[in-house]
Amino acid sequence: MEWLASAILELTRLGPWASSVIFVVLYITAAVTLVPAFLLTVSAGVIFGVWWGGFLVFVGASLGASAAYGLAKPLRDSPWMRRLRRSGRIGAVSAAVTGEGVKFMVLLRLSPFLPYSPLNYALALSGVRYAHFVLALPGMIPVILLSTYYGKVIGDVASLAAGVSPPRGADYYALLFGGLVVAVGSTALIARAVRQVIERHQHQQSI
Repeated sequence: MEWLASAILELTRLGPWASSVIFVVLYITAAVTLVPAFLLTVSAGVIFGVWWGGFLVFVGASLGASAAYGLAKPLRDSPWMRRLRRSGRIGAVSAAVTGEGVKFMVLLRLSPFLPYSPLNYALALSGVRYAHFVLALPGMIPVILLSTYYGKVIGDVASLAAGVSPPRGADYYALLFGGLVVAVGSTALIARAVRQVIERHQHQQSI
């Protein structure tokens, strides 16, 4: 994590285009190496703002997820993975991912509590098709915008501490109040939906 913190600090000293390109490369690297991406996502809000930062995160996260899928794909048919998929709950999760396809993966992507990098590898190892894997990637957008919003708030607090009053338009207040409501409500609904899908597949396997 130390190299990542140093790299983020260096981004603030570069121009807008160079920092944007390097940020995307950093995100891909974090995705492949299983480095927690939350710090990068929040930092995008601090450095680039909610909308541009969110766009860069989505690009980097999508490319990073694809890279992780490519690395994991050769391992999913290994004897070890076949034995793992035959086990109770893991087998049910794998069956749910492959059986429910895009719908289930979007639900997983919508959850702010499932770590992004391990989830990429877990989905790839479950045997899901790459086309479905890609189609579910937009499910990350609400979590990305919420996290970059947190970063923007952190940046605004730092600006206020330095005596600078940041501009606050309608989008600022919309994200301020709407973001928290959506986060709390969606998390409960998503967790319930995921649990129901897994339990249904567990029941089917036991018959």
